[in-house]
Amino acid sequence: MSAVFEKHDFDVFKIDGLENRMSEIQSRIQPKFELLGQELVPFLTEQLNEEMHLHIARHARRTINPPNDTWMAISSSKRGYKKLPHFQVGLWDDHLFVWLAFIYELPSKAKIADSFLTDFDDVIQTFPEDGWISSDHMKKEAKQISEMNEGDFMRVLERFKNVKKAELLVGKRFLPSDHVIQNQEELLKEIKQIYTKLLPLYKHGIKEQNR
Repeated sequence: MSAVFEKHDFDVFKIDGLENRMSEIQSRIQPKFELLGQELVPFLTEQLNEEMHLHIARHARRTINPPNDTWMAISSSKRGYKKLPHFQVGLWDDHLFVWLAFIYELPSKAKIADSFLTDFDDVIQTFPEDGWISSDHMKKEAKQISEMNEGDFMRVLERFKNVKKAELLVGKRFLPSDHVIQNQEELLKEIKQIYTKLLPLYKHGIKEQNR
């Protein structure tokens, strides 16, 4: 198996029933996350000079409704990732996403957001020009960075600070038809480039969290 994503991988979300869909996610998608993790965890560990750890979403709390997306996360904690800034790769039924994620469970979310607003000019320089921004990891909706202005960025960061459930996810999205996700070498190269661009934002967030 190689870590490439083809149309049938995205079709897993058309499968009815929690058990049947999870079975396909576990057999079809999660091994690809493991392969990506084998490359991306050492890469981030080296870049950050800190041991990083792979987490694959198990969707263990679900008892009835099957997941509409699935993902892997890389964080500095072996125990979890949701309370830390972390890196993600995952799938919805119509796109693959590569995020640096600051989600609502961050205990220092408001403090991190305030720091991003204080250093606004530097922060927006870390956003990939051809990338995307989302304010909710549980929804598909995201905005293209190229179509946003400084006022839009400011509003996203202010909402991230002031709204308890608001989040900040920055990165890129790819269609099932995009060639780059159908070639493991190209996909890994692309993900590493995205993460490299976002490393200053990650370091900024971690610094504030630890302050």
